Amino acid sequence: MEHRPLGRTGIYVSPYCLGTMMFGQNGNTDPRKFDAVEALIPIATQAGLSLTHLAMAFTITHPAVTSAIIGPRTMGQLDDRLAGATTTLDDDTLDLIDTVVPPGTDLGPIDVSYVPPQIQRAGLRRRPVGARAAALV
Repeated sequence: MEHRPLGRTGIYVSPYCLGTMMFGQNGNTDPRKFDAVEALIPIATQAGLSLTHLAMAFTITHPAVTSAIIGPRTMGQLDDRLAGATTTLDDDTLDLIDTVVPPGTDLGPIDVSYVPPQIQRAGLRRRPVGARAAALV
């Protein structure tokens, strides 16, 4: 897969992950994170979604998350994020994501932290199907 420079950082990233993950010092360039993004691309494609819409829908599916910070820098990014606000993921897609990064997995040393009950008990990790969209219509 082709990789592009991330500004002048000296870091090269997949074009699919630009704008979808954090980069920088303190372990945020761990290759395991890049591998996870590469493995999530076919899941997003299979679900008919962009990676940004998959990420937002995955985040808001978790009942402990009250809002998703979308962080657009351009109007195009804002339009894209808003277009994905009603995206929901079915249990099969969520299960596929869990095979890439099992709940509670730390992909880098900076990610090691407190493990909340929602990670320890599977029944607490997903909202009911009808309440999974970031924007309910």
